[in-house]
Amino acid sequence: MTGTPPAAAEGHDGTRAPAHTPVPASTPAPVSAPAPAHAPDASAQTPDAAVRTPDTPARKPDAAVRMREAVLRTCTDDDAPAAADAAFWRPARGPVVCLGETMAALAPPPPHALDSADSLRLSVAGAESNVAMYLADLGLPVSWLSAVGDDALGRRVRAAVARAGVDVSGVRTDPDRPTGLLLKDPGAAGTRVHYYRRGSAASALGPGVLDDERFGTAALLHLTGVTPALSPACRALVERALHTPPARRAHAVSFDVNHRPALWPPDTAPSVLRDLADRADIVFVGLDEAQELWGEHLTAADVRRLLSGPRVLVVKDGGRGATAFTERAVCTVPALATEVVEPVGAGDAFAAGFLAGLCGGTDLTRALRLGHITAASALKVVGDHGPLPDADTVGAMLALTEQDWCRATVPWNTGPATSR
Repeated sequence: MTGTPPAAAEGHDGTRAPAHTPVPASTPAPVSAPAPAHAPDASAQTPDAAVRTPDTPARKPDAAVRMREAVLRTCTDDDAPAAADAAFWRPARGPVVCLGETMAALAPPPPHALDSADSLRLSVAGAESNVAMYLADLGLPVSWLSAVGDDALGRRVRAAVARAGVDVSGVRTDPDRPTGLLLKDPGAAGTRVHYYRRGSAASALGPGVLDDERFGTAALLHLTGVTPALSPACRALVERALHTPPARRAHAVSFDVNHRPALWPPDTAPSVLRDLADRADIVFVGLDEAQELWGEHLTAADVRRLLSGPRVLVVKDGGRGATAFTERAVCTVPALATEVVEPVGAGDAFAAGFLAGLCGGTDLTRALRLGHITAASALKVVGDHGPLPDADTVGAMLALTEQDWCRATVPWNTGPATSR
C-alpha cells in the first residue's frame, strides 16, 4: 500500500458526479407497474412513547414498516430463487451501523448553476448518512456514527439525519473543529462538487470509534472510500474495521469505493482503495470509477477478477444497469428509465436498496431491483435524499417479470423536486 494520505484538500476540487446515462431510443415504450394490492389499514396508530430527545430517531413510521414487509413478502417459500442464487452468502439480519462524515450542503435551485443563482438551498450531504436514511426508509434499524462541530450546521446535520428515523445518539460533537461544507454546481455535463472540509470534526475520527457499544449488536457496518481519504486517523479507522478476516468478523462490512479524486494525493487512491475493497464482505463500485482507478478498458468481469475477495461485488454501470457477482452466480439487472434532476446521491441510494434487499433475504435480482428503485428516488430530487414510492408499488415492482421490468416506470407520488 502507498503512504497515508494527508487531510483532504480544501476548496474547489473539480469532482464531477457522472450524469445518468439516458435509455437508448430503441427501448420499448415504458409501462407502469401493476396495480398494487390494497394497502394495509393505516388508521390504527400506535401512540408515541416517551418524549424524544434530539438524538433519538423518530418513531418508525407505518410507511417504513410496510416497506420492510413488502420486501420480505418477495422472499417466500412459494417464490424461492434458483438454487445457485439462493445459496450465496448474506449478512445476518440485525442492526446496521453507517460510519462517515456528513456535511452541510449548498446548492442552487434547478436549472441554475452556482455562479448564476440568486439563492442557495441548504441541506445535508454525506455518503454514509445517505445510506443510513434510505435504510431507515426501507424499514431497517440503523445508526449513524460520525462527528460534527459545535455549530449551527452541525446541529442541522444531526437533526436532519435523525428526522429520517436514524439513531444519531452516537454522533460526537467536537468543540474545536467545524462541521464540513460542500457546494454543488450543476451543469450540462454533470454536477461539480466543491468541498470545504479540511480540519473538520469528522476528519479527526479514529479507530476508537469502532469501540462504540452499537457494534456489540450490529449485523453490518457500512463504510465508503471517502473516509480513508480524510486524514491518517480516518484511514487507520477503516483499516482496523477491515483487519479481521471475514470468517472471524462479529459483523459483516460493506464498502462503497466512492472515489473522490480531489481528496487523494496523486497516485495514492488506486492501490489503497483496491486493498480496502478486497477485504470487505460486500463492495459497490461504479464501472466508470473502476476504469478511472484501475484501467480505462475494464469490464465488469475484469473488476471482479481484480476484486476477488468480497463475498458480494456489485458493479454499477450508470443508467444502463448493475451486475452482482457472488462465488456461485452473476446477475445483471437493467436500470429503470428515470428523469434525472440531479445525480449526486444516487449511488448511495442504490447501495441502501441493495443492502436492504440482501439483508432481507431476497435473491440477487430483487436486491438489484430494489437498488435501482431507491436510486431513482435520489435522481428525481435536488438533494441527496428523496421520497420512495409507497410500499405496495415497491412490492409490485420487485415481483415484475423480467420483460415487464425492462419496460417499467415507477409511478412516484412526489411533490416538488427537492429532498426532504
